[in-house]
Amino acid sequence: MFVLKHYDELSKAELYNLLRLRAEVFVVEQKCAFNDLDNIDQVSFHLMANEPEGSIVGICRIIPPEKLYTECSIGRVAVDLTHRQTGLGKKLMQKAVDICTEKYDGPIKIMAQLYLEKFYAGFGFVTTSEPFLEDDILHIYMVKL
Repeated sequence: MFVLKHYDELSKAELYNLLRLRAEVFVVEQKCAFNDLDNIDQVSFHLMANEPEGSIVGICRIIPPEKLYTECSIGRVAVDLTHRQTGLGKKLMQKAVDICTEKYDGPIKIMAQLYLEKFYAGFGFVTTSEPFLEDDILHIYMVKL
């Protein structure tokens, strides 16, 4: 169900489908025009939750230390609308945390939408900033030691 690939390993179809899912969630659903293509994908690993026939229904990117923050980071976490409230988001995030812990030594830093603070706290992330606007949505920084 879960597949982890570095950007260089992604097929054209995988790249298209993960970008499509991110656009559906972050741009269309959240009605937020922002620059998703930030040149971080190319240095990241992409964790994909796939259906048996291959469609991507959940995604996130794992960013190595020193590429965005000093710490390893997890970002662009998104689950297809049809797969929400199924536990997939929790499984995806736990898998991402496990991968970060195995691959990198040290804390994990995330920039989270404020309304998801309790969700990420459930994985051991602690809020380290006051809320701030990013693309007109309230966010916070959180770190898991």
